Amino acid sequence: MTATVEERKAANKALIDEVLKAYPEKMAKRRAKHLGTFEEGKPDCGVKSNIKSLPGVMTIRGCAYAGSKGVVWGPIKDMIHISHGPVGCGQYSWAARRNYYIGTTGIDTFVTMQFTSDFQEKDIVFGGDKKLDKIIDEIQELFPLNKGISIQSECPIGLIGDDIEAVSKKKSTQYEGHTIVPVRCEGFRGVSQSLGHHLANDAIRDWVFDKTDPEKRPEFESTPYDVAIIGDYNIGGDAWSSRILLEEIGLRVIAQWSGDGSIAELENTPKAKLNVLHCYRSMNYISRHMEEKYGIPWVEYNFFGPTMIEKSLREIASHFDETIKANAEKVIQKYRPLVDAVIAKFKPRLEGKKVMLFVGGLRPRHVIGAYEDLGMDVVGTGYEFGHNDDYQRTTHYVKDGTLIYDDVTGYEFEKFVEQVQPDLVGSGIKEKYVFQKMGVPFRQMHSWDYSGPYHGYDGFAIFARDMDMAISSPVWSLAKAPWKNAA
Repeated sequence: MTATVEERKAANKALIDEVLKAYPEKMAKRRAKHLGTFEEGKPDCGVKSNIKSLPGVMTIRGCAYAGSKGVVWGPIKDMIHISHGPVGCGQYSWAARRNYYIGTTGIDTFVTMQFTSDFQEKDIVFGGDKKLDKIIDEIQELFPLNKGISIQSECPIGLIGDDIEAVSKKKSTQYEGHTIVPVRCEGFRGVSQSLGHHLANDAIRDWVFDKTDPEKRPEFESTPYDVAIIGDYNIGGDAWSSRILLEEIGLRVIAQWSGDGSIAELENTPKAKLNVLHCYRSMNYISRHMEEKYGIPWVEYNFFGPTMIEKSLREIASHFDETIKANAEKVIQKYRPLVDAVIAKFKPRLEGKKVMLFVGGLRPRHVIGAYEDLGMDVVGTGYEFGHNDDYQRTTHYVKDGTLIYDDVTGYEFEKFVEQVQPDLVGSGIKEKYVFQKMGVPFRQMHSWDYSGPYHGYDGFAIFARDMDMAISSPVWSLAKAPWKNAA
């Protein structure tokens, strides 16, 4: 029997109260602000966000370095990204996400390679500026086809005061025409990887846009239909799926970043007529900057599931002429048979299944529509490093009575899942094995559990198959969930 909205709200309140009892009084009071239930008509989800995690809890967040190197800069394929500091951060972030790219690794593309200054004790004492200078010389000798270098500073760099800006200016002069970008993304800065996104955006503004005059790029011939894909990291080929649809409706994608992106595409972006923004959290800063400085409008889009794809294609097309609008309708009609076939196959198997999400970026809201297209019910969602404007945007996706949890702790998430008893959990690698050992079907929703793409119409077919595969796998008969064991 399905619970009513009011019953769900009451159950969520009781669950939150029960979970908070495990904490000391002061901690419980602080964590209570991050947990709640969405109420229809409210301007946001009613939880606090973008606040420092509490010591002693198992937070699932990353750091500012992770936000810059791992998200924004790392996927730019023809640049070399130096992890400046001890080897650990570079090793941990090495090829951690599936940012697909076209190119020859080690020759003209470097995404899956690790470059680190490998700080030792003497570097902490005497500084690493000279070492960084030498590393850049070595890179230029060993990898002459690289188109630029970014210096991603780790925690010790901010503590000892290495002047990475001075080194960057010196080497940019030495290697004329070579883009060398210092990024002050020390891990201890801010409360999560979110600040790293902002710092990386600012570095693009200051060291790429402000040093490149778009009017002095004679080789670039603009058209009325030029767009840039912003904030798509091409996980499992997502950006390619998005690009296909944009090109099918008659637009020309002049830049795609940072997944499968290049430094030249970054430099071309101020020539776009529209920026289409996928990951709002990581790239809204640079999109707003381009709107203010270059007059380029931007629109957030969502290519997860047919309902949101259709809505987004029409929204993007509305910024162009009648030809593009007509093409959008043709593309929507073209893929209807595929969509109908996918839904006919998987919806009977998945309808009514409950899902709980906890992911970073935009996924806690953007993937909800794709689940609902399959008849599934998202009963809980939350962000690792969301801000209040993320929760405001989430109100357009979630239903009244949805459980909301910001920066959820490992303890809270486990207890929520035990009580809510979802049929599927979608979260990150740190949570994957916890819930699988609990006997709960799980999909890793940061990098699509080594599948994908999930964007676009073809991606929706893969998404539906993967969700069905997770839930319907016979392995769950061998590992019962705690509530089933209790029964």
